[in-house]
Amino acid sequence: MMKKTLQLTAVIEREDDGYVATCQELDVVSQGDSIEEARVNLVEAVEGFLEAASPSEIKRRLKKQRYVMPIMPVMPDRKRARVEDASHA
Repeated sequence: MMKKTLQLTAVIEREDDGYVATCQELDVVSQGDSIEEARVNLVEAVEGFLEAASPSEIKRRLKKQRYVMPIMPVMPDRKRARVEDASHA
C-alpha cells in the first residue's frame, strides 16, 4: 500500500533560546534549538500524531482551508501620545 504524503505548513518562531514550531492544520507543536531542529521535530510529532490518532480524530483536527496573508495594522504613535499627555498635565 502506498503511503499518502500531506503538504502541511510549519510556522516557526523564536522563543527565548530556542524555536517553537507549529503545524496549524493539526494543532501540533514541537520545538528545537535551531530552526531546522524545530522543523524536523515537528515532522516527527505530526507523523506520531497521524500514526496514533484515529481516522475520526485526524478528520476532526485537519483543517482543509487556511489563508496566510499579510495584515497591516497601524501602530500607535506612543511618543506623540506621551508628549500630548505631558502638555495636559
